[in-house]
Amino acid sequence: MSGHSKWATTKHKKAIIDSRRAKSFAKLIKNIEVAAKIGGPDIAGNPTLADAIQKAKKTSVPNDNIDRAVKRGGGLSGETIDYQTIMYEGYGPGGVALLIECLTDNRNRAAAEVRTIMSRNGGQMADPGSVAYNFSRKGVVSVSKADGLTEDDVLLAVLEAGAEEVIDRGGGFEVITDPSQLVEARKAIQEAGIDYDAAEAEFLATVSVEPDLDGAKKVMALVEALEDCDDVQSVFTNMDLPPELSAALEESD
Repeated sequence: MSGHSKWATTKHKKAIIDSRRAKSFAKLIKNIEVAAKIGGPDIAGNPTLADAIQKAKKTSVPNDNIDRAVKRGGGLSGETIDYQTIMYEGYGPGGVALLIECLTDNRNRAAAEVRTIMSRNGGQMADPGSVAYNFSRKGVVSVSKADGLTEDDVLLAVLEAGAEEVIDRGGGFEVITDPSQLVEARKAIQEAGIDYDAAEAEFLATVSVEPDLDGAKKVMALVEALEDCDDVQSVFTNMDLPPELSAALEESD
């Protein structure tokens, strides 16, 4: 496996940054609500909820918003939530494979918006199963590089917790596990006194595509447009960006 499977939005003007920050908060809140609905509002007995809250806190979502989301999802506020998880498949510029994960209360709206964004940004929808084989579902624990933390430190912490590998992503490390071992790996990280940013199941590419600079720009533009959609929770690609291409992208931004 190589390259990131999910892409963050690039820096733009303050108004756009603020808008995307609000959208990011809303999506993190959705994750908390769904986790609380499925597994209950007790964090101690619901590791998925604990991880959703951890990610929200790391992204500076206010505690009051988090608490309200737990109560809504757990049925403690008298409100009801009804989200469906839908996965769309498609191709971006240059044949880059895309998995688009939606969490929505309106399936028809989500489908229409994703199709429109794809067609306007050089992408095309694909039949179910025609893209997914390029990806494997894995547990991913993200850890920032802090206080001199090394790859060996992380590897030692998770060696007996079902970890498959530790990847240095430049700004941090990713611990890759089978999804069933995600909680164990996260606990091992915590017990070793290492702070983690997020622990969640993701789709990682098993076959990667390395585009040229122009192709990478187009794919990034498509992913950003998809991530701006309220119903889209995550976008996974099999685009591989080696360091030199990443540097060229940053210079051209």
